[in-house]
Amino acid sequence: MTLDRLILTNFKNYAEADVDLCGGINCFVGNNGAGKTNLLDAVYYLSFCKSYFNPVDQQNIRFGEEAFALHGHYGADVASCIVRRGRGKEMRWNKKACKTLAEHIGRLPLVMVSPSDQQLITGGSDVRRRLVDGILSQTDHSYLDHLLQYTKALEQRNRLLKQMWEDRLWDDAMVSIWDEQLCHHGEPLFQARRRFVADFNPLFAEYYHYIASADEPGSIDYEVADRPLMLQLADCRQADRYSQYTNAGPHKDDFHFLLGHSAADGQPLPLKRFGSQGQQKSFALALKLAQFQYIEQHCGQKPLLLLDDIFDKLDLERVRHLIALVGSERFGQVLLTDTQPGRVQAIFDSMPHLEHRLFDVDHGTVSHAGR
Repeated sequence: MTLDRLILTNFKNYAEADVDLCGGINCFVGNNGAGKTNLLDAVYYLSFCKSYFNPVDQQNIRFGEEAFALHGHYGADVASCIVRRGRGKEMRWNKKACKTLAEHIGRLPLVMVSPSDQQLITGGSDVRRRLVDGILSQTDHSYLDHLLQYTKALEQRNRLLKQMWEDRLWDDAMVSIWDEQLCHHGEPLFQARRRFVADFNPLFAEYYHYIASADEPGSIDYEVADRPLMLQLADCRQADRYSQYTNAGPHKDDFHFLLGHSAADGQPLPLKRFGSQGQQKSFALALKLAQFQYIEQHCGQKPLLLLDDIFDKLDLERVRHLIALVGSERFGQVLLTDTQPGRVQAIFDSMPHLEHRLFDVDHGTVSHAGR
């Protein structure tokens, strides 16, 4: 599904913007702070019903205004997101309000690549879980349903643990009720994540080898207890009681990023500890490109690919390789940002077969700068 037209009203630094896009590579060029990334974030909103960068919807309304509206024309279909101060958020599909946000997620598959992806390597386990949850939520609605229900049950169980601590009254039967809910929704999450890693690793390995141009293999390992969740919860019951928090479950999982092999024992090495900055950047980019292919395979359509300010993190030769790759038939529509118009124009001039369109972005205004 191709985004043909993007309309913004009072979104971040944009009062009004109306952008016609091509089906190939669309490049937004401008100085830092001009609003290039805000355009990509608007497109992300239309797919995920939220910002990629700021989870507080109200803070994305232009200063002094009461609401923002985003509209995306995808062929004959129109997706809209409207956020009003004090009145929440509304998603619409062809002018009809979505009953739930979950109903819309997965309808417009999308992959975002940004400088903040470095947190996938250096950040905590929650960052890596969000990546996997985001991929599976787009490709498997049953996973999204279980994830939402698990999160609600977890919140209720943690609230109960805190209340019982304050009341100095422990009720094992009440805790067990929420244990059953966690197990009912948590076990399918474990199973789906195991399948995901098994299917995803070959795709990732291919892209990492292409981007890194090195012989060391890269892989992902899913750290999860082998015991049933009910037994894990039972083991942690006493710890939960004193910490007032649930210490076992899918919300504690982690995904380990591994690189090469140790000379001592032949085991893969943790990327976070042993990978160079270049290896880490290549690893993060390969993750996102493999995400693209995984979603396409499971959704039957090519996701929209957003590349935010990634060229400053790669040398010129790797930039050329990346543009050639995302401009190939393997990928679909691409939106990217850059600060140097001469650089991207030179790349496109060297690849005249690539369909592309250039836009100048200057503090809330967008103008067409090329074919």
